[in-house]
Amino acid sequence: MISGIPSHFHFFLASRSPRRQQLLRELGLEFEIVIREYDENYPQGLSGAEIAEYLSSKKASLFREDISEHEIVITSDTIVWCDNQVLDKPSGPEDAVRILKILSGKTHEVITGVTFLSDKGEYTFSDATKVTFDNLTDEEIAYYVNEFKPYDKAGGYGIQEWIGLTGIISIEGSYFNVVGLPVQKLYRELIKYINNISKQD
Repeated sequence: MISGIPSHFHFFLASRSPRRQQLLRELGLEFEIVIREYDENYPQGLSGAEIAEYLSSKKASLFREDISEHEIVITSDTIVWCDNQVLDKPSGPEDAVRILKILSGKTHEVITGVTFLSDKGEYTFSDATKVTFDNLTDEEIAYYVNEFKPYDKAGGYGIQEWIGLTGIISIEGSYFNVVGLPVQKLYRELIKYINNISKQD
């Protein structure tokens, strides 16, 4: 087990995302994958980090009745926030093109909400990264969408893919947050969370 995390804790990751799974494995955390379906609706009036944190906590609530001692479920939700709106996962090629045209030449925020849930309680936080795209041509957008089919990615792009290599001018904040999880902050917050719930034993 990684430094600062007692070996008697058992972790579950509630995510299908191969990128999130890979990042946690590279962090050194051992976990099982658990999946439960939930709707991604959120109350009107929320914005930015409030949305990401609400959805992450909502996902964690599905496990609240089943969690046992020394078990921790990790849930997360990532949104892309641009021009005061959420840019969701594209529904298909045309939607992906539409979203990338919105992002072209602009700075947007990638915001990930993360929730830790145990029998001692729940803790949610978020992290935001500012990403700036160069002006993308229609040809570049069409090539990326056709070749990489980014329909499982919030905002319709993967920073680690061709569009990130050729189109992103700068990022401010955690690169790994844009990939899928703010692993540095997650690691620090997880240690604090475990220390807090351990005091309740």
